[in-house]
Amino acid sequence: MTAPAMTDSAPDETPVTDDGGRGSARRFGVLALAAAVVVGLLLGYAGGLLTPTLTRPGDTSAEAGFARDMTTHHAQAVEMGLMAFQQGEDPEVRQIGGDIATGQQGEIGTMQTWLRSWGLDPTGDQPPMAWMPDGAGAVKNGLMPGMATPGEMDKLRAARGHEFDVLFLQMMIRHHLGGIHMIQGILDQGHDDDVLKVAQTMKNTQQTDLTNLQNALKRLGG
Repeated sequence: MTAPAMTDSAPDETPVTDDGGRGSARRFGVLALAAAVVVGLLLGYAGGLLTPTLTRPGDTSAEAGFARDMTTHHAQAVEMGLMAFQQGEDPEVRQIGGDIATGQQGEIGTMQTWLRSWGLDPTGDQPPMAWMPDGAGAVKNGLMPGMATPGEMDKLRAARGHEFDVLFLQMMIRHHLGGIHMIQGILDQGHDDDVLKVAQTMKNTQQTDLTNLQNALKRLGG
């Protein structure tokens, strides 16, 4: 992932803001991250097109359920990551948020391409987590493991400064723990080699993210 893009303006042409010019730079950085998210999505689609088509998972397969549910799970992480990049006060929090947003958007592209290549709809008839043996019990108030409630998302949107940083880290740690639980589910239940390979990469990435999130939270006194 890349750091927020710098502008080409000379120092004496940069608008002065209350935060020493960082507001203007942050706006350009948000545009750069948005572009990176789109690129990640396109790369994810390209990667998904490489999925073998000789043996395609069916509509009720663990692979299809995982792709659908993890797309929803990832979508919330992307939203939270974008908020962290835009609203975070701590530089590491902004970097972590940007990395999560771009990385998981690319994985969404991969999973949606799987479904299309298998001839399946983006959404199915089964309830969330039905593909996992313990899935029904893991769903709380309609939310998959680790997902934030609408009220929690509203609180994160309204937070600023140090409060935002700590809240984001706490919520994303919980979100990643839930995501790893789901990824382990497909690693245990799945049979498609390409899906298993990508899922293992997802797990490795999220475990690394967790270490960084937990270290940042400890540093910020959360």
